Amino acid sequence: MEKKSRLHSIIQILSTALIIFLIGAVIILWGKTLLTKAEEPVRLPVIMYHSIYTDTPTEYTVSPRQVESDLQWLKSNGYNTVTAEQVIAYTQNRGNLPENPVMITLDDGFYNNLSVLVPLLEKYDMTAVVSVVGSYIDNDAIKDPHNPKYSYLTWEDIEELVKSGRVEIGNHTYGMHSLYDGRIGCSINKGESEEEYRKAISEDFQRLQGEIRENIGFYPVIFTYPFGSVSRESLPVIRDSGFLMTLTCREQENYITRDPQCLYGIGRYNRSGLYSTEEYMAKIIESR
Repeated sequence: MEKKSRLHSIIQILSTALIIFLIGAVIILWGKTLLTKAEEPVRLPVIMYHSIYTDTPTEYTVSPRQVESDLQWLKSNGYNTVTAEQVIAYTQNRGNLPENPVMITLDDGFYNNLSVLVPLLEKYDMTAVVSVVGSYIDNDAIKDPHNPKYSYLTWEDIEELVKSGRVEIGNHTYGMHSLYDGRIGCSINKGESEEEYRKAISEDFQRLQGEIRENIGFYPVIFTYPFGSVSRESLPVIRDSGFLMTLTCREQENYITRDPQCLYGIGRYNRSGLYSTEEYMAKIIESR
C-alpha cells in the first residue's frame, strides 16, 4: 500500500512537472512569435518632389494636377503618410506605424510648397517634409517673394508651413546646395583633410540650424543631402548636429526597424513630371 502511494505521488509530481514544462514551452514560443512579428521590418517608400507649378512638367517639376492625382492614388489604395517624427519614434520603441506607410518629401524650399501643396495635404489629410536651403531663404526669397513659379520660401512662409500642422522642416544645408570649389553638395573635396571637411560642413549645418531655431523656434532633426551626395565622413558631424534621419536621392526601398541607425541613409524616388501617376506609383509602390 505504501509503495502504491509513493508511486502515485511520483506520478503526480512528474505530471505536474510535465504540465509546467509544456506551459513554459508554449509561453516561450508565443513570446518568440510576438517578438518576431514586432521586429519585422516595415517597408517605407519615400516620394521626392521639388517644385510644383503649372508650366510643362520636367524631370524635377510637377504640376498641381499631378500632385493631386498622386495623393488621390495613395488615398484610394490604402496608403498612409507618416511624419519623420512618427518614424523616429518607432525606431526608438515609442509607438507603431500605420499599415502601408509612405513619406512625402520636397527639396529646396520653393514657395509653391506652401501655396500649392499645403491645401492639397489638408484636403487629403496628409503630411510632408520640406527641406530648406538657408542661403535661398536669406538671399533669394527676399528679393522676389511669392511667385509660385520660382520663388523660395521666406521665414514667414516657413513659419506658416509649420503652423499648418502638415509639414516638418528639414535642413538642406545653408550654402552647400551648389557646386563651388570643386565640392559637390556637402561631399568631401579631393585633397581635403577630414578635419578641414568636418569643420566646413559643421559650420554650414549649424548656421542653418541656428537660423531655423531663431526664426521658427526649433532645431530640425532631418538632414537632406544636397544633390544626394552622401559622404561617409559627414556622418559623425550629422549625428553630433542632432540629426536623427538623413534623406538621400538613392532610389531604393527602405525597411524600418526598431534600430534608430536604420534612418541614416533613407532612399527616395524622384517624382519626375514626365510620368503619369500610375507609371510612377508602379515604380515605387507596387514593385517588391
